[in-house]
Amino acid sequence: MNIGIVGGGLMGHGIGYLLAAAGHTVRIYEPSAEIRASVPERIGAICDLLEEDKALLARISVRDTLAPAVADASFVFEAAPEKLPLKQQIFADLEKLTARDTVLASNSSALPSTEIGRHLTHRGRIVGTHFWNPPHLVPLVEVIQTEWTSDATIQKTMDLLRDAGRSPVHVRRDIPGFIGNRLQHALKREAIALVADGVADAETIDTVIKDGFGARLAVLGTFEQTDLVGANLTLDIHETLLKHLDRSIEPHPFLRELVAQGKLGMRTGEGFRNWTPEEAQAVRDRLSRYLADAAKARNKAAKKPR
Repeated sequence: MNIGIVGGGLMGHGIGYLLAAAGHTVRIYEPSAEIRASVPERIGAICDLLEEDKALLARISVRDTLAPAVADASFVFEAAPEKLPLKQQIFADLEKLTARDTVLASNSSALPSTEIGRHLTHRGRIVGTHFWNPPHLVPLVEVIQTEWTSDATIQKTMDLLRDAGRSPVHVRRDIPGFIGNRLQHALKREAIALVADGVADAETIDTVIKDGFGARLAVLGTFEQTDLVGANLTLDIHETLLKHLDRSIEPHPFLRELVAQGKLGMRTGEGFRNWTPEEAQAVRDRLSRYLADAAKARNKAAKKPR
């Protein structure tokens, strides 16, 4: 299958790797000469990390114009910067350059695909595909259905991603934050409120998450855990707890003040926690190592004869 990708940056090259590894021909459009030149090296680094054969690079080409990258494509994945006018223009161009049955997918973490495709003529083939960073290591892809997306488009997209070793989920409504970011930021809102209220410092909150309920999150979902302990216990806890949880509908003043002071996190040496360059790099290395080990284990299991 021919697959086009718009954007060869942080997300685009990882998506390109995934689909080439699944046996597809991938053509990446990237307007920046510097980024274009770096794509083979960066995809090669993914192969090294995951101990995969670099022969798949032969199935990937990088183009400096859009039309040849999407010609005869069955799918096009857009991975451009998070700017609505830019994405709308890209999709307007794609509608002119692709066949009527080409699926046009937007990888956006926040912008609704409904708005990206609102002014197009053939909107049934527009779908959101929210890959998580880095896409070659995190298996989840949220497949977002707009009010116009056809069931056939959803099914084709889910099948393609599943065959590429991803874990696609169907998001039936195009809501802000989809599913994953809503859950993630609900937790983050409460964590920030706890620090701001002096209940604990940020390091303690992180320890509670990592060494407490976080230790089981990779193997036990929220509703699995709820049904495991009993919905009645959850109800009892909610009767006491929910009224005490943070219910802010705006960013917490504590977060706004941190940003105003230039305390942006690891890259500035201070955020909710203080960071030396060595400490920050150790966190990055720990995360990369964990995700890579998990990805290699999944790949190895997928290749076992059945």
